[in-house]
Amino acid sequence: MAIAHKKTTKELELIESARKMIPALKARSTQAGHDLKIPDETIAEMQAAGLFKAMQPKRHGGFEVDPRTFFEIQMALAEGCMSTAWIYGVMGVHPWQLARYPEQAQQDVWGVSQDTLVGSTYMPVAKVTPVEGGYRISGRWGFSSGCEHCEWTLLGGILPPDENGEGVEHGTFLVPLADYRIERNWDVLGLRGTGSHDIIVDDAFVPAHRVQRTNNSSPEATPGLKENTNPIFAIPFAQVFTRAVSTSALGALQGAINEFCDNAAKHIGKHGAKTAEDPLAQDTIADAILTLDMLKLVLHRNYGELLEIAHKGELPDVEMRLLYRYQSAYVTNTCAEKVSLLLRSMAASGLYKTNPVERIFRDIHQARGHIANNMAAYARAYGTVQLGLPNPDPYV
Repeated sequence: MAIAHKKTTKELELIESARKMIPALKARSTQAGHDLKIPDETIAEMQAAGLFKAMQPKRHGGFEVDPRTFFEIQMALAEGCMSTAWIYGVMGVHPWQLARYPEQAQQDVWGVSQDTLVGSTYMPVAKVTPVEGGYRISGRWGFSSGCEHCEWTLLGGILPPDENGEGVEHGTFLVPLADYRIERNWDVLGLRGTGSHDIIVDDAFVPAHRVQRTNNSSPEATPGLKENTNPIFAIPFAQVFTRAVSTSALGALQGAINEFCDNAAKHIGKHGAKTAEDPLAQDTIADAILTLDMLKLVLHRNYGELLEIAHKGELPDVEMRLLYRYQSAYVTNTCAEKVSLLLRSMAASGLYKTNPVERIFRDIHQARGHIANNMAAYARAYGTVQLGLPNPDPYV
């Protein structure tokens, strides 16, 4: 039976802090898109509210909230600015991942400051050379959201077999700012404020304690769980990170619904027709609200079940992992469809840049491009296993 979620006082406080930021995030969204960066002021306010520490271990100044609370915070931020919510999802989930690393890696990052922010790009492009005490890596990674606000980054690469004979796996290398540089090349359709620039590393040494076999949930691969015993840290990596790059679409769809309702109540077209009296608008808004409600219910149900399994010290079976991954990717695609219909129902006047739904339309369609939101690929993977064939997706 799925674990119910009764929010703690701290969880309610964090959600309320995020909701209070919505007006400011809306006001700053245009400038963030122009600057290709979330304003430093916004990051400072999020840090002051403790939002980035939501899933950080309590041993390192965090709050260890239920993942459902983390995603409610992300959805609230997305009502104001999806770019802000996107980098929150990415950067905010890294403390959860770092909790699974050896204690020394956690001390490397949080020993200086418990407010340290970590970026990432998991593309497995690193040139990896095993050396005494760790690895040397080089490479160029794309799509590092919020990287200009971070002092460390998590970089993807393919690890060779370890000393125990564990096979080739995706690895995550924890690298300090001194060992990489940022190339500002993010100029895209939507999510412009995320500043998802390239990361470049030229032959950096990464000690073994800063390397993790990303999707390996064994005790050997997740030594941090010895000290960080909250079951939230035992949920498989893919089941947390994939939702971090899809859930902002839920909040953005809510933002579009809010804007649409506000506009429809007062808009009269050039030919005298009121949007609120348009049957197409009425059907479209009802469908968007219903869809959003169903998508949120699935998210909450899934994490209740994942936490129940984690509390038992077990891992979800492959069918569950594939279904939940598919459902995560389904979010951005479905939200994009509903926002497209909302924008269409606003007619020609809705296409002006001054219309917030236009920005949300671009942001959500940009989010569909993330590899973790490739709905068709994950539908096929789930369907393959349902039809009795081997799992084709090593990521889960």
